[in-house]
Amino acid sequence: MPKNEKLKSILIIGSGPIVIGQACEFDYSGSQSLRSLKEDGIETVLINSNPATIMTDPSMADHVYLLPLTTKSIIQILKEHPQIDAVLPTMGGQTALNLCIEADDKGIWKDFDVKMIGVDINAINVTEDREQFRELMGKIGVPMAPQATATSFLKGKEIAQEFGFPLVIRSSYTLGGAGASIVYKPEDFDELLSRGLEASPIHEVMIDKAMMGWKEYELELLRDKNDNVVIICSIENMDPMGIHTGDSITVAPAMTLSDKTYQKMRDMSIHMMRSIGDFEGGCNVQFAVSPDEKEDIIAIEINPRVSRSSALASKATGYPIAKVATKLAIGYSLDELENQITKSTSALFEPTLDYVIVKIPRWNFDKFEGSDRTLGLQMKAVGEVMGIGRSFQEALHKATQSLEIKRNGLGADGKENKNYDQIIEKLTHASWDRVFIIYDAIRMGIPLSRIHEITKINMWFLKQYEELHFLNNEISTFTIDTIEKDLLLEAKQKGYGDRQIAHMLGCLESQVYNKREVLGVNRVYKLVDTCAAEFKAKTPYYYSTFESDMETADGNRYADNESVVTDKKKIIVLGSGPNRIGQGIEFDYCCVHGVLAAAECGYETIMINCNPETVSTDFDTADKLYFEPVFWEHIYDIIKHEKPEGVIVQLGGQTALKLAEKLTKYGIKIIGTSFESLDLAEDRGHFSKLLKENNIPYPEFDIATTADEAAAIADVLDFPILVRPSYVLGGQGMKIVINKEELEKHVVDLLRRMPGNQLLLDHYLDGAIEAEADAICDGENVYIIGIMEHIEPCGIHSGDSNSTLPPFNLGEFVMQQIKDHTKKIALALNTVGLINIQFAIKDDTVYIIEANPRASRTVPFIAKAYGEPYVNYATKVMLGEKKIKDFDFKPKLDGYAIKQPVFSFNKFPNVNKKLGPEMKSTGESILFIDSLKDDQFYDLYSRRKMYLSK
Repeated sequence: MPKNEKLKSILIIGSGPIVIGQACEFDYSGSQSLRSLKEDGIETVLINSNPATIMTDPSMADHVYLLPLTTKSIIQILKEHPQIDAVLPTMGGQTALNLCIEADDKGIWKDFDVKMIGVDINAINVTEDREQFRELMGKIGVPMAPQATATSFLKGKEIAQEFGFPLVIRSSYTLGGAGASIVYKPEDFDELLSRGLEASPIHEVMIDKAMMGWKEYELELLRDKNDNVVIICSIENMDPMGIHTGDSITVAPAMTLSDKTYQKMRDMSIHMMRSIGDFEGGCNVQFAVSPDEKEDIIAIEINPRVSRSSALASKATGYPIAKVATKLAIGYSLDELENQITKSTSALFEPTLDYVIVKIPRWNFDKFEGSDRTLGLQMKAVGEVMGIGRSFQEALHKATQSLEIKRNGLGADGKENKNYDQIIEKLTHASWDRVFIIYDAIRMGIPLSRIHEITKINMWFLKQYEELHFLNNEISTFTIDTIEKDLLLEAKQKGYGDRQIAHMLGCLESQVYNKREVLGVNRVYKLVDTCAAEFKAKTPYYYSTFESDMETADGNRYADNESVVTDKKKIIVLGSGPNRIGQGIEFDYCCVHGVLAAAECGYETIMINCNPETVSTDFDTADKLYFEPVFWEHIYDIIKHEKPEGVIVQLGGQTALKLAEKLTKYGIKIIGTSFESLDLAEDRGHFSKLLKENNIPYPEFDIATTADEAAAIADVLDFPILVRPSYVLGGQGMKIVINKEELEKHVVDLLRRMPGNQLLLDHYLDGAIEAEADAICDGENVYIIGIMEHIEPCGIHSGDSNSTLPPFNLGEFVMQQIKDHTKKIALALNTVGLINIQFAIKDDTVYIIEANPRASRTVPFIAKAYGEPYVNYATKVMLGEKKIKDFDFKPKLDGYAIKQPVFSFNKFPNVNKKLGPEMKSTGESILFIDSLKDDQFYDLYSRRKMYLSK
């Protein structure tokens, strides 16, 4: 029986601003869900306060409400849309579920006769309330770790006395492990118990006996109304129990489970899902397995919603979990839905993987000075990458190459840690860089048994590492002239980059590349097809690998390449890689719009990206998706294979921009603003010269490459001085210094971290107002899409400032200067596409802080505030398809829109929360106000100077 015909209009709740623990995976699931409902002719109403997402794009839902996620907003929407039949809360993470429960408690759904679909309120309650969940598991015979619930400090102390240490404290109704901790020593218990009780909205914690060293697994399930259940994917955490799954290195499919235990785990997960409530949709179940031959299984938790892991599982298998879960919620059964990839099998057909995926989280500890960098039960990662390969080793290498932390893969890049004590410390207290440290430990000669004893990481994974180490040693005995094809092929099959092989052979990367060409060791592309090639796939979703040649009966030798190149004109869009502070989901928004605009201009579109959480890596966003590291070697091979008209780099943040020089050097056309112009804007010295020639004011400055030069400049410039490195995003390394000691310390530190960097020393304009403008330029004309004024004073990074559109306090004379400067700079830089310029205003003079001829963080915000598809327009200008005069710009905004930053400081309790020139916010929300008399504006304005720090 197909969908429920009674459902004509559905409300979807989004997840709000991005915070640690809840990132852009919910933009991906929400976008898929909206598209899924649209296919069935159902009206969609969306509430979400995040302006940087594709999900909140006007094209996604019939009615988009960029409102705070509160029951007050829900009531407003339900009054405006009395036709809403149902609410789907499972696509917006914990935020959406919690809001749904609150609305249910207040009787709002009942009052407006709105049905909840996709999940049962009882299922949410039983899975979130740890006591209820434990009782239910006991009833259905699913084992759990010894545990008890505490709703008071006293009760918690009693439980600890009974269980002994180590213990695990988990807070009820929280996300990303908020409030959770492992307690090893009695003296730490009081503080951690208090923290756990405070983090829970109902002040309840579950205290478990810690299952340290047990292996951790997750299964992703879908169930329909006929009680059919499919298991989409098994995921194994390389890290044992004790590290939040969002901070764990994870592998799919599971690698070290016996078939018997896997079948047992499947049965348990299905039994658990069926027992928690009567609903149709997705579920994520987590288990721990004892590391001995008994393989005892215990349940950890179950989440009746799509999650970070389901986004990963979707990308790992090609099975669009959110899309199918939405169809199930509106009444379809699994056997009525087609597999989206093959188009010939049903959605009841479980995916099969003939490859391995490895996910590695991405951290930003450098933004949280003084933070505790050890990993535990509370998630700290800000993003993640995924590598796909034919083996664990290849996928692991591709994932490490995707991280963008100046590493070329595991080892063989001259950045190994050689300090024994430090290695042991980092293995003992799980560190963010343990993926590299394990390799360093093996290189140093620390036995596998010792590494296993310290980390409890399964021996199978450690042996995989050891094999790589042996191969590294073997290759190092050769030179570029003596290495043979078989050894080179083996290194490539195990994921080593040309740079790493060059490091081992003592030659140049280009020499390794040329040698591969001569020997015929070339990349081939394989399909992600959900069915291990058992059926033909219709979806162009690829990863690269290396294969030995096959020989046909007539003696022809070839390697099987599944990526067929068409004769259409093509455009490649480079994605923005893993989410991090300073480069978030807003660049994914830009990439997706760039792809769609290029398709409208008749191009075949090709996306390259490695972030599993995003809409850009959805298999049907671009005509072809290469799920590959945004890493030179991988990109160059795809370009050689596809032969595009050019590559778009200005939409993917610093990740894509960093490759512009290499692309230009290799004669590959950059679509839009040229590398020379991009570089001119980044090179502070040349850019200031350009400003001087155009009579545009800028703060007094000079350039230093040593601490001595910086000290000499300080004598001329006068403190306070703003110190800025070149070629960074998110204000990385920026600081305001007020004396010579501070200056020297900061310059020495920066040059240690970024050798050879040009540091710009500006006289800091104390007390200035900061503003910024975004514009589109076609080389002849400039159209300013928005001018924003920051509520906080100059000196706080623009990404951390509350910004108002349009400005609230700038006179006509100042506004005219901003417009004139923007137009002059855009044309002087030969901009083709987008440009963002930042200004400091003091004594009615507008000074230039910096210009970035690329998509900026604020473009999606301005597009949402004015209801205009600016990235679409800019892409058409970049492609030369349109000029500024061809567009009919009609921005609409009553009152003001305010971009409000959101911080994740609660994950780092002891960190200095002061703001300065280096960005620290993880996300943002949009707030619309009718006038400056609004209480919320008044509150923001009165606190504007509170956080300013040097």
